[in-house]
Amino acid sequence: MIAQRALKTLEFDKVREQVAKYATCSLGQEGLEKLAPATTLEEVQSLLEEMDEGLSILRIKGSVPMGGIFDIRPHARRAQIGGILSPKELMEISSTIRASRIFREFIEVIEADNEIEIPLFIAKKEELPILTGLQHEINSCIDDNAKVMDSASQALRGIRTQLRTQEGRVRDRLASLTRGSAAAKMLSDSIITLRNDRFVIPVKAEYRSHYGGVIHDQSASGQTLYIEPDAVVQANNEIQNLKVKEKAEIDRILLELSSKVQEVAHSLFVLVQILAAIDVVLAKAKYGQANKCTMPIMNDRGYMKLTKARHPLLDAETAVANDIEFGDDITTIVVTGPNTGGKTVSLKTIGLCTLMAQAGLPIPALDGSELSVFTQLFADIGDEQSIEQSLSTFSSHMVNIVEILKQFDDRSLVLFDELGAGTDPQEGAALAISILDEVHGRGARVMATTHYPELKAYGYNRPGVINASMEFNVDTLSPTYRLLIGVPGRSNAFEISKRLGLPEHIIEASKAFTGTETHEVESMIASLETSRLEAEKDAEETARLLEEANELRADLDAQMAEYEAKKETLENKAKEKARKIVEEAKREAEEVIDELHKMQHRANKAVKEHEIIDARKRLEGAAPAQENRILKKQRQQNARAKQLRVGDEVKVLSYGQRGTLIDRDKTGDWVVQIGILKMKLPEDDLQYIKPEKTKDTVSVSTVRNRSQAVKLELDLRGERYEDAMHRTEKYLDDALLSNYHQVSIIHGKGTGALREGIQQLLKRHPRVKGYHFGSASEGGYGVTIVEFK
Repeated sequence: MIAQRALKTLEFDKVREQVAKYATCSLGQEGLEKLAPATTLEEVQSLLEEMDEGLSILRIKGSVPMGGIFDIRPHARRAQIGGILSPKELMEISSTIRASRIFREFIEVIEADNEIEIPLFIAKKEELPILTGLQHEINSCIDDNAKVMDSASQALRGIRTQLRTQEGRVRDRLASLTRGSAAAKMLSDSIITLRNDRFVIPVKAEYRSHYGGVIHDQSASGQTLYIEPDAVVQANNEIQNLKVKEKAEIDRILLELSSKVQEVAHSLFVLVQILAAIDVVLAKAKYGQANKCTMPIMNDRGYMKLTKARHPLLDAETAVANDIEFGDDITTIVVTGPNTGGKTVSLKTIGLCTLMAQAGLPIPALDGSELSVFTQLFADIGDEQSIEQSLSTFSSHMVNIVEILKQFDDRSLVLFDELGAGTDPQEGAALAISILDEVHGRGARVMATTHYPELKAYGYNRPGVINASMEFNVDTLSPTYRLLIGVPGRSNAFEISKRLGLPEHIIEASKAFTGTETHEVESMIASLETSRLEAEKDAEETARLLEEANELRADLDAQMAEYEAKKETLENKAKEKARKIVEEAKREAEEVIDELHKMQHRANKAVKEHEIIDARKRLEGAAPAQENRILKKQRQQNARAKQLRVGDEVKVLSYGQRGTLIDRDKTGDWVVQIGILKMKLPEDDLQYIKPEKTKDTVSVSTVRNRSQAVKLELDLRGERYEDAMHRTEKYLDDALLSNYHQVSIIHGKGTGALREGIQQLLKRHPRVKGYHFGSASEGGYGVTIVEFK
């Protein structure tokens, strides 16, 4: 078991508090308050697998039904010793049983769908006792407001029926006393109220003898007396007798239900225990989901590799993430450098991530991070000065370190912060080296921080030890909080002083007081740091380019393979599609030509201009995509043609009609007269026509008869959103051309997205007067009725 001192030092209790916020009931919160790290690999892996199953469920289902759970253990204990439970306690027992049933059914649905593998949750579901019978018996007697219902027994129903009848009679009798002019004079207010659980009326003190009866209360001023008149004393007595009978019957019902709870009390304890454990697991998963945490890989050989790990108690958006790896060839990390830049935070990050993983919590690091299970974790961090024991900071640290040296072994993780601090620098450095030698030599995993320069060479002299430091930006005079593995810390005092304006001759003089060896070490560290930064930059760029190249190659290989596999199929599909397009175009063209022939035969009747335009539009729409490209090219050529002027005759390319230019607006569009219609069109849709010599012509009117009449309703159910919107726009145009005043658009209810999109389209349409949902017989919210201007 991990020592409580280490949990307190690393602030594991604050992590537990954060996780507890995601619990849905007091049972889960209680379980998380007692959460402690496990110390065996099998137990830790089981805890993490449970949590990972919870994450999978949340990812697929979004949430898990865990509402209505109460701590019913005290109720079950009272029932075990023969106590009578209150309606509220029985209601809480029923609610908790119901919650377990809903959870069981929820897991059974996931199991049946076979979407995800959740064997541990299924096992917990199987362990849940089935107490549906008790739930139904309680629900038949107690309602959701913890009241005993009339239906609890025939006797109770009869008593309450009599009680309500008797109370009605008393109220009626008292009401008769409060009416009339005499009552208005003698009563303070014409109301009926209760005092001492008996019906009374408020009588002015001077008229007390008029009503007689029993005085139960008086107002603060003494001017009003609450009197139970003689006329209702006997009736009130009968009400009290009925209430006594009611209470006796209720007590009998509660005793009967409590005895049934007593019979299954043990099962209720098991039920609560399992629900509490499930809530704890789901709270861990919700915490991980909310804080972008991942499940680490666990081992028991002391190896740790954290990728972009951050301190779990710091803001996830601003905390600096670090990569930390040691445990195989390297078992000790010594972080050197000045007391700035987050050395302590790095220590706590490693310690907290280890504790969280061993407690079955996800850790704030990238996926693929790996941690080891330790039987003991020791941390000597922070100011341990003890006023009560009259110990200095150094002495207090030494007391803690002595205890650590007595207890640790090769399955321990030991964290030292500012090892040897608080005493003479030379003696402190010597002690730090000796302590590190002892802990490292006995096989423990160690991470220590120190500001002693003597320890900068520690990692170079001993196998299995590596130096590290916290990066410091001399340009901005601020730490970056990045942990640099393999680079010892160096003093930045000279650089900082120089940037802050200290004269150069003072800095040079101070350098003279430092030894040659110190200069060489600092120069070596600076060179290492520069080389590391360049190597990191090159490595990142190389990795990025390699990843892009691999992705590109894989993508090209996949595309080539897919092309080769589907080449013949695609060609056949393309030919078939082209054949269908041509056949459809031919069919549409034949229909339009047939209509035009019919119009010719009825030439003596007036032809509406819009019918000609509609026929032309259908012919144009029947053309395959190639023809549309020709029309586009024609427009591009037209854009370079003669400059158009008012009065010119033009051809409207999109409709194939001739027209005359009437006016030009500020946007550059032209107003064109086409027969009796005026239309606003862009210039690239117009082609100049040279005026022809006037000839005597005979006007021929043609009439187009639509082969298919426009329906009064448009059914969009089952359509994709984009297709439905396109069909709606076209249908509105057709309905307007058919001079309809009102149409119906059937979009169904569904999610409401299609209905919302259609109504937004109607709101913007210039010819729509208004719209509303259909009546119940017309389809209700599944139909929108459109009225045109």
